[in-house]
Amino acid sequence: MKKFNKKKLPSRHTSLGPDKAPQRSFYYAMDLTEKDVAKPFVGVVSTWNEAAPCNIALMRQAQSVKKGVHQAGGTPREFCTITVTDGIAMGHQGMKSSLVSREVIADSTELTVRGHCYDAIVGLAGCDKSLPGLMMAMCRLNVPSVFMYGGSILPGKYKGKDVTVVDVFEAVGKFSSGNATEEELHELECVACPSAGACGGQFTANTMACVSEAIGLALPYSSGAPAPYEERDKYAYESGKQIMNLIEQNIRPRDIVTRKALENAATIVAATGGSTNAGLHLPAIAHECGIKFDLDDVVEIFKKTPYLADLKPGGQYVAKDVYEAGGVPIIIKTLFEGGYIHGDCLTVTGKTIEENLKDVTFNTDQKVIRPYNEPLSPTGGVVGLKGNLAPDGAIVKVAGMENLHFKGKAICFDCEEDAFECVKNNNYSEGDVFVIRYEGPKGGPGMREMLSTTAAIYGQGMGDKVALITDGRFSGATRGFCIGHVSPEAAVCGPIALVENGDEIILDAENGTITISVSDEEMKKRQLSWKERKTDFNSGTLWKYSRTVGSASSGAVTHPGAEEETHTYADI
Repeated sequence: MKKFNKKKLPSRHTSLGPDKAPQRSFYYAMDLTEKDVAKPFVGVVSTWNEAAPCNIALMRQAQSVKKGVHQAGGTPREFCTITVTDGIAMGHQGMKSSLVSREVIADSTELTVRGHCYDAIVGLAGCDKSLPGLMMAMCRLNVPSVFMYGGSILPGKYKGKDVTVVDVFEAVGKFSSGNATEEELHELECVACPSAGACGGQFTANTMACVSEAIGLALPYSSGAPAPYEERDKYAYESGKQIMNLIEQNIRPRDIVTRKALENAATIVAATGGSTNAGLHLPAIAHECGIKFDLDDVVEIFKKTPYLADLKPGGQYVAKDVYEAGGVPIIIKTLFEGGYIHGDCLTVTGKTIEENLKDVTFNTDQKVIRPYNEPLSPTGGVVGLKGNLAPDGAIVKVAGMENLHFKGKAICFDCEEDAFECVKNNNYSEGDVFVIRYEGPKGGPGMREMLSTTAAIYGQGMGDKVALITDGRFSGATRGFCIGHVSPEAAVCGPIALVENGDEIILDAENGTITISVSDEEMKKRQLSWKERKTDFNSGTLWKYSRTVGSASSGAVTHPGAEEETHTYADI
């Protein structure tokens, strides 16, 4: 068993010297021995809760992490932080809490680690915002850290086909348009989600799980096995053991999360047709490291990355199929062979990406992941857009889309609820462009996802006949010509605030443009008559968030980041 010198570790402030006798007495109260207190303290943080299936397997996996820490000579200290699960929060005011929860997860993890002077972190997360939230905390604190995804849900079966919760959201649209009975809807909802784990398609959770391996913060293969599989416990145990090696070698997150690593992360998002939310989360993670990596930088990577993964919502397969095909390493392997991945980036194994790939062979006996030279399309499944309607950028998932051009007339809504009512009542026409605004980070506040609305449109058979733009977000499960993160947002008088019913909007995902056919003079005239819109959120967390949050194009962050640091927690 390794011996560690605590004199240079943060936990010396709570465990060494006569003056720390009161603190040590608290540890003895929890049945720790003097030997336990003399070891490094490892915070084992999970987002376990009973809000949704995404999180319910995390406490089990955390126990395996703790065993690994113990075995390798550390003392684990388990704690939980919050999550807001999008599948539950979707389609109502609760979604305003979702993106905000990312900051609360990062902040609460920081405060727990700072307050108790833990020396390292192993973080387990299971839902959309919890993955980037924990990775942000790791980079902010900069103590040795290992991330681990809690695993995906198993696919449901309905009429002989794999289904996910997205099929249920789309079935709501079918029901509203008379194309499904209430009995069929009920039958589907009862079988769509059969186990613990995060939503099974290449939605935000699985996208960020792929990122965790590509960026180097997670052990290779650890993202793969679905949540119910006992194999996850093996990777949890190994993550616990590995954190002690990182303490010994003093390998920290900012040694791993470099500019090149962030480019690797953006590459795997594009290659897998991942969630547009990665356009928020990667800049936010970069921000914690003091690296400028905004939406423009993400989009540049998207432009040159082939689309390789035939995954839902645009494709056929789910995360379980990726695991059975060989896991995330085979995606990284073929991208590396094609020259799309920086192989010299350090990872939590203590080795580089290239070294980790040494024994990985691309599995040709599967249909889920294409090799780099036989892509589904030559550019990534996610595209950035700019133009006079989004000067600071916007983003769209094009995976599975046949038509990358759209021209239509605007129908404007100042909140998602009004747009959803319009869809539910079929008060729109082929060729319309839904404009949903005042749903940005400040204006929402909270930057809601619009899956209920987009899924209902698809369920009505209109998914390829209309388009939708918003300063809010879309779920990773959204498909169709749905453009989010339009910046600047309406709440700060971005151009999207000035659109009027009937304005012609031109969308070109091939050339990356988003244009309103209104003269500059007319837009300036409209700007003069614009008035700030008030919200009902004038106290509490959402009010605080609205006062501190920045633009979506820079990750919707709420503090100055590492660039303004004068000290790092790890060096206290």
